[in-house]
Amino acid sequence: MSRVYPFDDAATARAVIDENGTLVEWNEGARRLLGHPADEVVGRPAARLLAGDATGTVPAGARWDGVVGLRHRDGRTLPVWLLAHHRTANDERPGHWLVVSPLDGGGPRGPDDPLGTAVLMQSPCAVAVYDEQLRLRRVNEAMAEVIGLPEAHIRGLRIEEIGGRPQSEELELNMLRVLTSGRPLDVQTYMRTGGEDVAHAWLARMAPITDAAGRVRGVCLAAHDFTENYLARERLQLVNEASVRIGSTLDVTRTAQELADVCVPALADFVTVDLLDPHEYGGDLPVRLWAPLTLRRTAHQSVLPGVPEAVLKPGHTESYPAFSPQADSLIAGRTIVASVPSGDMTKWLSWHTARAERVREFGVHASMAVPIQARGVTLGVAVLTRHRRPDPFTADDVLLAEEITARAAVCIDNARRFSRERETALALQRSLLPRTLPHTAALQAASRYLPAARAGVGGDWFDVIQLSGLRVAMVVGDVVGHGVQASATMGRLRTAVRTLADIDLAPDELLTHLDDLVVRLSEEQGGEGSPGEVGATCLYAVYDPVSRRCTLARAGHPLPVVLRPGGRLHEVDLPAGPPLGLGGLPFESTEIELPEGTVLAMFTDGLITSRHRDPDTGRRLLHDALAAYSDSLDETCDRILHALLPSGGAADDVALLLARTQSLPASRVATWDVPADPALLAPLRKQVVEQLEVWNLNAATFTAELVVSELVTNAIRYGAPPIRLRLIHDTTTLICEVSDTNHTAPHLRRAKTWDEGGRGLLLVAQLTQRWGSRHTPEGKTIWAELSLLDREDG
Repeated sequence: MSRVYPFDDAATARAVIDENGTLVEWNEGARRLLGHPADEVVGRPAARLLAGDATGTVPAGARWDGVVGLRHRDGRTLPVWLLAHHRTANDERPGHWLVVSPLDGGGPRGPDDPLGTAVLMQSPCAVAVYDEQLRLRRVNEAMAEVIGLPEAHIRGLRIEEIGGRPQSEELELNMLRVLTSGRPLDVQTYMRTGGEDVAHAWLARMAPITDAAGRVRGVCLAAHDFTENYLARERLQLVNEASVRIGSTLDVTRTAQELADVCVPALADFVTVDLLDPHEYGGDLPVRLWAPLTLRRTAHQSVLPGVPEAVLKPGHTESYPAFSPQADSLIAGRTIVASVPSGDMTKWLSWHTARAERVREFGVHASMAVPIQARGVTLGVAVLTRHRRPDPFTADDVLLAEEITARAAVCIDNARRFSRERETALALQRSLLPRTLPHTAALQAASRYLPAARAGVGGDWFDVIQLSGLRVAMVVGDVVGHGVQASATMGRLRTAVRTLADIDLAPDELLTHLDDLVVRLSEEQGGEGSPGEVGATCLYAVYDPVSRRCTLARAGHPLPVVLRPGGRLHEVDLPAGPPLGLGGLPFESTEIELPEGTVLAMFTDGLITSRHRDPDTGRRLLHDALAAYSDSLDETCDRILHALLPSGGAADDVALLLARTQSLPASRVATWDVPADPALLAPLRKQVVEQLEVWNLNAATFTAELVVSELVTNAIRYGAPPIRLRLIHDTTTLICEVSDTNHTAPHLRRAKTWDEGGRGLLLVAQLTQRWGSRHTPEGKTIWAELSLLDREDG
């Protein structure tokens, strides 16, 4: 978009020369000066315009001025003062030189000319006066010193031609606003002036200059240097930004990257963050350090895209010897600054050829190594370098880098401690969870456990427990809280559930005992007179493959989901029950029938609960994923997790247990009603032997006869009718069960030498794989399991 200015552009001789020395622009003022029209010189070498012994050597630096002999079109030589600005290439234009020379210096005016009387020549404030065409008329000594050129040379030039920088163009636009509006204007800018390499912050105060009639005749510009205040404000803003951006997560790598991101480009052009690896020192970071040091590159950032100057990639380690910036800073325990002009970087470049080559390639001229320390422990080192910014690191830069690094160090140490605790809790959690699920005749099961992405490992658990009579118990629970304490509590509850399941408690009774245990654990963890905060939810289910009945009870846990054969899916309607740890409240069981091939889904609330959706949406997503079941429990587990959990991980622990029920054929079960008469025991044993022959279990006949005789005899002698004998035949197990209506359970005791009784159950214990008793609503059942594998091998 072109700009319209109220002045004659031909008052300045202006030419543009590209990087190859070819003239690409030639204005009317240049034609007036040398007589050459544009079509004769544009596209030709600029050196042809030089007269006499003048050379076409490209000047060094961003600005050059001097008197040069130039050829006029009529053949004479003109000595001309030139001001040349080098403009580097960017995305919008290639690099070039802008060369200008004033044609009209304005000359002296009358004593009543406002342009001649406006400047306070002795003022310490830098002041310049521009006419109605925004061309310089007067500057005082302070402004001439800022510009770096005498007034006689630049009189008649525009500010954009004097400065030669983008900020100069912006200042000229604002001066035009003052000229046209007649109202003063204040503008802040940050730029380099004159031949200085260091930028300054300027407050440009612009005011219109009027004559006696009130007409605007020019603009007065007063420049105030407020660099110190500007830099102080920038440093404070950077520290505030660091406090917000650094430490957004409890992840060491991300925190280190946030440190690097904050420092670039505000403080450095390239930043690396290298941390000590605790594994290299036996798990704990050392108090004293010595070279060589092994550091792991954790993060880096650059003003250049793709960080091309990085020699070491994140995640890789390297040994840093003495005389490297990393080792020197860590061993000294303080910030070390070095620069190429001072010669301090020479020793740092001698130890690594590739790094030295990159330093020379990109023009790195200043480096600063800042140790990362927190709570008396050295964690690593941040190295800041400059290659695009020409400024060296100052004492204020060092203080700023140390302040930002100190804040980051605390966050990195917090993340490191959290990671270590998380790894410990995760290892404990995994050691307490079942490594594999048992293969049973009652069901097939698959499970998944995922720790929380940010909150840390919690107390979610699952288990599949084999019970007597080929029955199987399934449990999923969730302990309140996260960390090692929650994992330890989970382990105690899982052990308690296994112990209570081993005595064949009904689900509601088991939860009642578990509730008492959580109450005691809470009291143990509490202080004086105040209970602890131990709490949990739990879902417990027992499935019987013979009857295909499943009994469930829950303690404040999410409802399980059932997918029946044919695709019919629904939640099991269970009484809620209070969470474990409240104490004194009852639990209720529900019994349902599960046909063979039914899939039962049990899970913790971390699966369906999320900050980004309500639980109803989570349940709907779970139902949709489970409804797509395709005969593979593992694939279904993965599909459910993929559908419900975000890619970055869940906000809470997730435990998922899927079980597909199986039923035992009626041909594998034999049942007899036993008369309460010992004389009828022999016919019963015969029927048992015949049944074993039908099952082709002749090898187990002798042991089975003895076990049946002892269990039935005890039931007749000590139990109460009706009495029932049941044999269950599995692929690997033969189960003998005798039930009666007496609730008194038998006890194993060792008979003395002359005792006539007391040897029956001892004999059963020695002949079987395991035995026990369980209470039923009608009485009790004594059972014994005989392993068929050993007998087949024998």
